[in-house]
Amino acid sequence: MALEKLDSAQWKDFFDRVSKELTGKLVEIEVEGLDLGDEIEAEWIPFTGVSYDPKDNVLSIFSNELEHMIHKPEEIWVDFGVDGLHSMEVVDKDGHKQIVVLKDELALPPAD
Repeated sequence: MALEKLDSAQWKDFFDRVSKELTGKLVEIEVEGLDLGDEIEAEWIPFTGVSYDPKDNVLSIFSNELEHMIHKPEEIWVDFGVDGLHSMEVVDKDGHKQIVVLKDELALPPAD
């Protein structure tokens, strides 16, 4: 696995495609910045989607519990494994890093 920088011309199509593949994942969102420190915005909540709006220049990460909006992203890095997207790092206009980590829900055996 290695981080790959996405070209901004790809963002909308990439997130439209990837969002459909991530149904059933859990998401953790961390925001880092010199003026903020490290803050956990969301901790392993059900992920419902991600989209990029080029008109308003906003990346939105959705859950039933939260809509995390990143205004004016400047860089987006993604990390893929054999099973798909694992994480992404978004650097916004203020230099803050928004780290989004995805994982599968724990599969439990059926109750007896």
